[in-house]
Amino acid sequence: MIKHIVMFKLKDTDGKTALENAAAAKERADKLPSLVPTLKGFECVIGGEIFDSTNFDIALICDFEDKAGLDAYQIHPDHKAFGKFISGLKAENGRACIDYEY
Repeated sequence: MIKHIVMFKLKDTDGKTALENAAAAKERADKLPSLVPTLKGFECVIGGEIFDSTNFDIALICDFEDKAGLDAYQIHPDHKAFGKFISGLKAENGRACIDYEY
């Protein structure tokens, strides 16, 4: 199994706070499991306002059977659309990712 964790630090945009943008991103991200067949496990979490402001704002925690499943996810049109959406919300250097086998 492959675990893919990606975190984003978001910015305020168009009158919306980073937290509001995180909620909009989560709404979109939560649709990915029903759209991407290779995505076997999924959780999207938003950090809370009570925590350190330097923390990332949103994380996607994904499971795949194998590297081929992760690769298919990366090029899937719905994942690409989500990536385009969130790239407009993320702060400079506002992405971190780790992939590992378990």
